[in-house]
Amino acid sequence: MHITTDFPYETTREDVRIPLPDGTRLYARVWRPVTEEPVPALLEYLPYRLGDWTAPRDAQRHPWYAGHGYASVRVDVRGHGNSEGLPGDEYDATELDDGVAVIHWLAQQEWCSGRVGMFGISWGGFNSLQLAALAPEPLKAVVTVCSTDDRYDNDVHYMGGSVLAVDMHAWAATMLAFVSRPPDPAQVGDAWKDMWLERLEAVDPFIHTWLAHQTRDDYWKHGSVCEDYGSIRANVLAVGGWHDPYRDTVLRLVEHLDPSRVRGLIGPWSHQYPDRGLPPGPAIGFLQETLRWWDQHLKGKETGVMNEPLLRSWISGSHPPATVYDTLPGRWVGDARWPSENVSPVAYALAGGERIVDSPQQTGVDAGRFFPFGNEADLPPDQRDEDAKSVSFEFPVEGAPIEILGRPRVKLRLRMDVPRGQAVARLCDVAPDGSSTLVTRGVLNLATRHGRDRAEDWTPGATEDVAFELNAIGHTFPPGHRIRLAVSSSYWPWIWPQAGSAGFVLDADGSLVELPVRRHTEDPAITFGEPEQAEPLGVVFPATLDEQRPERLVVRDVAKGEWRQEVDPRYGGTRLYPDGLEFTEDALETYTIQERDPLSARTRSDWRIRLHRPDTGWDAEVETRSEITADEHDFLTFNEVVCKDGGEIVFHRTWEKRIPRTAG
Repeated sequence: MHITTDFPYETTREDVRIPLPDGTRLYARVWRPVTEEPVPALLEYLPYRLGDWTAPRDAQRHPWYAGHGYASVRVDVRGHGNSEGLPGDEYDATELDDGVAVIHWLAQQEWCSGRVGMFGISWGGFNSLQLAALAPEPLKAVVTVCSTDDRYDNDVHYMGGSVLAVDMHAWAATMLAFVSRPPDPAQVGDAWKDMWLERLEAVDPFIHTWLAHQTRDDYWKHGSVCEDYGSIRANVLAVGGWHDPYRDTVLRLVEHLDPSRVRGLIGPWSHQYPDRGLPPGPAIGFLQETLRWWDQHLKGKETGVMNEPLLRSWISGSHPPATVYDTLPGRWVGDARWPSENVSPVAYALAGGERIVDSPQQTGVDAGRFFPFGNEADLPPDQRDEDAKSVSFEFPVEGAPIEILGRPRVKLRLRMDVPRGQAVARLCDVAPDGSSTLVTRGVLNLATRHGRDRAEDWTPGATEDVAFELNAIGHTFPPGHRIRLAVSSSYWPWIWPQAGSAGFVLDADGSLVELPVRRHTEDPAITFGEPEQAEPLGVVFPATLDEQRPERLVVRDVAKGEWRQEVDPRYGGTRLYPDGLEFTEDALETYTIQERDPLSARTRSDWRIRLHRPDTGWDAEVETRSEITADEHDFLTFNEVVCKDGGEIVFHRTWEKRIPRTAG
């Protein structure tokens, strides 16, 4: 990592309040170059608290952009951080309307040229695309990282029509803890407590809404730009990583957007900006790459960025299973269009007659984290134990390597004796020593086999052909290895088990897996600079005398047949900010299930947050607890929030809700 201190422009930083049409003011931080000439503005728009939570990350990139001649602006969404107003649902109409107003406000400032770009990762990447689809005139370019075009089938809520237990629960609990945090009196003054209490009264846990919409209805279509790709008029640089769950979006955007306005980039990365150097690498000079995009589309400079291939992808080399990799082997390739003329579907027929697939409920305990962030226990370990709980089919790699790029697809002929169930397919790279590395996976809720917009029971005893895609991947299987397709009927804690699920019979002779095999090409012209950032903020992470809990712990109660997985998401821990803020954050997720009882599934998430300013005596605490269980007919949710000011409880509320199981 190269830390840059010498920029073409000197810079200034200012905190401002951006007025909205209804009088609400959003808290914003503006980094600007020192120049008399108006410059384009870059916007990052998030609920994640620019005053503390994203401040270290913001310091890496916003001053860097300002030093290269852009006004770089970070804005907190309404009802979050130090912004006024009440919080709403994710990506709701109010958030997007506010975003349009912010874009117009930026364009009208005397220091702005009238041209605006927008960037972000995850939430900020989502709303960048969503605002581009609303087409405000000043918004000319977007860089969207680790984001989705389909909120139902490529987000944290559902996968293949199945409830994502691991992140439907965990992310709802995380956002409950986020939205319950107070404004900072250092920024909003004495009004902080009234603002906090007013917000808390408006809080409703997201899980209530998300579980109430178990098929792809109008709720999920809102904000899903795949509904109308043609509405996007801005130039879009779409970026993803093979270890991020949203990478399929990059392929869909380069396929469906005007090729004169879009470029795609997929690397080996996790759910992180590609310049941060977090595993797996290699990292790239991403800020320099985005500067080429901004200069081309916001300043009219010819940077050559549109001469790059439509899609640049990292093809990973074969690697042994591990939960973290500093750097993966592989190489960059380029494709001039997508679907690519370099990629052809190759079908591998399964064989072996009828096979019973009845996986124990703990199958999936070695799935790894849904959102890898570069932590030591994020990625899936050796899959041999998972493969043993599945029905597997193998194909030897002989002669030349087999390189794939895109979304593998399975067609399975199934017979099921119960109305509901789900099928899970994993593609693994099996080395000569028998170790099994997960390459990619996919899920199908069999009730949504005819479309994600409806749930249809399976006729008990009937045989049907079903087909579904696995997540996109770039990978090379070397000679001497085996390609393994493993099929299971459960995948906990990723997928919430169906009530009454009893597995299925797989007719291998009527089934196949189809791989997107890519013709080998050499693309030496695809190169990137060294990662470069502005000076770090200077946040201190104090050492603790307490022994740190395991990041991912699996406990088996042999007598009860119960499996418990405890996960520390490692979002940040305790840190001390240069302005004197002491920020403490601790979370623990717990997933429990019994081997043969799908109704025993239980999730729990506990959060504790403290924000403390010793110089003023400000001391605010937030504790939350979130749980989900289910019976045959309903999901049962429990949420609790306790907030304290100086040790005194000022807010305490619990929510208990029963939500019918329709498709989930």
